[in-house]
Amino acid sequence: MVRAAPLFTPVMPRTGKPFSVRMTNCGPLGWVSDRAGYRYQATHPVTGRPWPAMPAAVLALWEEITGYAAPPEACLVNFYGAQAKMGLHQDRDEEDFEAPLLSVSLGDTARFRLGGVERGDPTRSFPLASGDVMMLTGPLRLAHHGIDRIVPATSTLLAEGGRINLTLRRVTRPRS
Repeated sequence: MVRAAPLFTPVMPRTGKPFSVRMTNCGPLGWVSDRAGYRYQATHPVTGRPWPAMPAAVLALWEEITGYAAPPEACLVNFYGAQAKMGLHQDRDEEDFEAPLLSVSLGDTARFRLGGVERGDPTRSFPLASGDVMMLTGPLRLAHHGIDRIVPATSTLLAEGGRINLTLRRVTRPRS
C-alpha cells in the first residue's frame, strides 16, 4: 500500500508547521492537512493518484467490531517514529458523528491520552500496545485524544521500530 500511496508529512493549516508523524491513507477518501486546512479528498496530496483500496481484512475488522451499517470510507495510516507525538484533538471532519472511529495499533506501544468532549475536561493516559483495537463511539466519539509518546523497543513488528496506527472512519452519512 505504501508503494502506491507513499508516506507524506502533513502540515498545520495556519502555521505550516510539519506534523511529527508521517501518514498515508487507503480507501475511497483520505484525510489530509495542509495550509488549506483539514479535509478528506479522493487523491494523494503528493502523487495526485487515488488512494489504494482498503484491504479486505481491515473492512472485515470494521464490520466485526463496530456493527455500523455502512463501511468505512477512509483508513488513515499514521507512522510514528520514536519521537513522534499527536496533540490532543477531536476528529470533527466527518459528516456523521454517529459513525464510530476504529483504531488499530501496530508496533511499539504508545501512551494514549483520552479526555472529554470539552477541551479542558480531565484526561487519563494509558498504553496502547501492538494489536490493540479501540473504538470511540457514542459520547466518546468526540472526545479529545492524542499520543503523548512512543515507548521504544516494545515491539519487534517493525524492523526499525516505531508505531503504525490505522484509524478507520465513515466520512459521509449513509444514504437510506
